[in-house]
Amino acid sequence: MALTKKRKVAITKVDKNKVYSLKDASALVKEINCTKFDSSVDLHIRLGVDPKKADQQVRGTVSLPHGTGRTKKVLVLCTPDKEAAAKEAGADFVGLDEFITKIEGGWVEVDVIIATPAVMPKIGKLGKVLGPRNLMPNPKTGTVTNDVAAAVNEVKGGKIAFKVDKTGIVHASIGRVSFSPEKIAENSAELINAIIKLKPSSAKGIYLKGISMASTMSPGIALDTKSLIN
Repeated sequence: MALTKKRKVAITKVDKNKVYSLKDASALVKEINCTKFDSSVDLHIRLGVDPKKADQQVRGTVSLPHGTGRTKKVLVLCTPDKEAAAKEAGADFVGLDEFITKIEGGWVEVDVIIATPAVMPKIGKLGKVLGPRNLMPNPKTGTVTNDVAAAVNEVKGGKIAFKVDKTGIVHASIGRVSFSPEKIAENSAELINAIIKLKPSSAKGIYLKGISMASTMSPGIALDTKSLIN
C-alpha cells in the first residue's frame, strides 16, 4: 500500500533511534496523526513474561482518569430482579435468554458484557464466541458481579480491561487524539502503573521490555521505560 503524504511526513517526525519521555510522546502523537477522524491513541506494552505459564498471565482493569473518549456499548446478562438497576445505570442491552440466543447466532455488537454469578452456568457455552473477542465475563475484570449498576457505571466512566496476549504484549486504547497531551499522559501513566503492580513474582529479568504509543495509522513512538518505572 502506498504511503499518503501525511503518513510520510509523520514518519519523518519520529526518530526511530530515540526513546521519548511520556510527556513528549503524548504531544508528538497528536502532531503525527494521519487521519481526518478522532483517532484512538493506543499503548502497546511488551512484557518480560511467558504467557503460556498460568502464573505469568497479566490481566486486570484500570479506571482511566479522563475516560477513553468513546462511549462503550454494554450488555448486562442477569435475572429479572437485576434488570431495572442495570437499565437505570445506563446499560445499552439488558436481558438473558434472548441475548444468549443472539450471541449463539453470531451477534456481538457490544464492547463489554457484564453478568451476575447466578447466570454464569448458562453463559458458559458462549465461550467459543466471546472468548476470542475478550468479551467473556470474568470475576477478575469485575464483569461478573451482583452489583451490576456499579459495574456499568465503571465501564461507562472509563474503566478498561487489559490482558497480555500470547506474544507477551498488552494492547490498550487510552484515549483519543483530540485529548490534550496532559490527558493522554495521565491516562497512559495510570495503565502503565497498573501493569507494573501486577508483575508476576515468577517473572525474572526485565519486566517492561518496551512500550510504544501510536494513534490509528500513525507510526509508533518508543517510550523511555526506565523513566516510567522510576
